[in-house]
Amino acid sequence: MNPFLSVVIPAHNEENRLPESLEQVFEFLNKQSFTSEVIVVENGSNDRTFEVAQEFAQRHASLRVIQSERGKGAAVRAGMLEARGEYRFMCDADLSMPVEEIPNFIPPAIGNSDIAISSREAKGAMRYDEPLYRHLGGRAVNFIVQLFILPGLNDTQCGFKCFTAKVAEDIFKLQTLKGWSFDIELLYVARRRRYKIIEIPIHWVHHPETKVSAVRDAIRMIQDIFRIRLNALRGMYETR
Repeated sequence: MNPFLSVVIPAHNEENRLPESLEQVFEFLNKQSFTSEVIVVENGSNDRTFEVAQEFAQRHASLRVIQSERGKGAAVRAGMLEARGEYRFMCDADLSMPVEEIPNFIPPAIGNSDIAISSREAKGAMRYDEPLYRHLGGRAVNFIVQLFILPGLNDTQCGFKCFTAKVAEDIFKLQTLKGWSFDIELLYVARRRRYKIIEIPIHWVHHPETKVSAVRDAIRMIQDIFRIRLNALRGMYETR
């Protein structure tokens, strides 16, 4: 029988943070009434991330560890298509959002929504320890995203999102971007296919060791927006 929830965690060079995060994830899941699985997707690490995850899997039967090519987008895609859950939740390895908020992303909280995305900007959301320059940079990036490709979505880049199995198996097969902008592509495809997207306000903690580079990744994202537009013109997001 397939589990109710799959938690997909992309992990690149996360040997230090991953053990504590997995402990928190399993501590939460073991208290729930629904069935679950966890999939760690190691992607191109040059540390012991894969071995650390495998060691953890020896103590938790519901944990699977797989590998993908490098890139967060590639890792999430591999995990989502490997998952078996009725709902599939992507989760950053640093757990900048408390795992206790996961119930806000699944029924009955989300009603008939197809995709629930975390938002640091929705009413009721809280940010902790985030430098002002990063907040302003994030707002500038979102302005560009809304202007060119996803109007009305206030936070496309927060790394916690949940998809129904049907939607995940549909849109992740159409994903082409392997890097940081993959969220934008997925949400764009979902909009084209008329899936219902809901933003969930969260409590979010900034981690100083974040791997996101505000300037570098913003430039790449702008380039990727035009790639997405070109892909759409070429018909790449039609069913195949």
